[in-house]
Amino acid sequence: MKKTFGSALIVLIILMLSACGRPSDSSSQQESGEDTYTIRIGYLVPEEHSAHIQALEFKEKLETESDGRLNVELYPNGQLYGSDREAIEAVQLGNLEMTIPAVAPLASFNEKFLVFDLPFLFDDYDAAYNALDGDLGQELLASLEENDLKGLAFGENGFRHVSNNEGPIESPEDMEGLKMRTLENPLHTDTFEAFGANASPFAFGELYTALQQGTYDAMECPISLYYTNKFYEVQDYLTLTGHVYAAAILLANNDFFNSLPDDLQTLVMEASEEFRDKQRELAQEQDVEFMEQLEAEGMQINDLTTEQRDEFRQAAQPVYEKYEEQIGKDLIDRALSAN
Repeated sequence: MKKTFGSALIVLIILMLSACGRPSDSSSQQESGEDTYTIRIGYLVPEEHSAHIQALEFKEKLETESDGRLNVELYPNGQLYGSDREAIEAVQLGNLEMTIPAVAPLASFNEKFLVFDLPFLFDDYDAAYNALDGDLGQELLASLEENDLKGLAFGENGFRHVSNNEGPIESPEDMEGLKMRTLENPLHTDTFEAFGANASPFAFGELYTALQQGTYDAMECPISLYYTNKFYEVQDYLTLTGHVYAAAILLANNDFFNSLPDDLQTLVMEASEEFRDKQRELAQEQDVEFMEQLEAEGMQINDLTTEQRDEFRQAAQPVYEKYEEQIGKDLIDRALSAN
């Protein structure tokens, strides 16, 4: 009798430990019997950023219009992962349902996306939208399924600009020898090396401290991130180079997306397109507001003349030549034609 009881107890303990060790399922059931799904969205930007503000509306729309079948949890400010690359990997592996990263680190997973990182590719916002929302952008979104990712829509971080602690930058010569942080993308590193900087990639979540400690002299990012991450406290000079238009992207795990019923897939796509349009509009409004705030905080801001910007374009030509074969001339020409 004691032996039987002891064996049963051991079996019960094994079952309990086994259950505790299982990863949590993103689906469950309502009392009505309908399946419910949890979408965790992790991203680096803070609560003031347009992407987070619109993610709140994204969450509300999905939860309301699905009648509670979708539950959305938001994790801004790098709460879950310290870099876009880590967040993308988590989504790819199914450890996270969604993320909203910058597009640049995505090139490490799908090299076709390198085309959007070519310097001075787009002349203005309209050209970028023509490419991203047109056939070219949609083809690239579809190609992500090969990487176990579902590309939902392109958001916006805006044009990227250069800052440093040495002085105003007006020509590539002014970047000679600067210790420059770049995105985790080889094309970005090669671009700033072409300008003469000592460039290397570094995780965004640790960048403020690296600048504060002098590990880097210079960096580059959109206006919104300069303000919301308080880089004005550790960078004195900002030059409006506009060297790259930085898109963001709504990414989901492809298997998770396909596991949703058709009506919920349609709802997620609809909400993603609304996110795209509203977030872009808000991002541009914030750029104007944040620029004023950066100046008020003491950053010295200078813009480039057409002639100065052309000097940077010329210096960047070797980057086009280096990556033409890898990206494909046709892909580059199609992107340039959006201008």
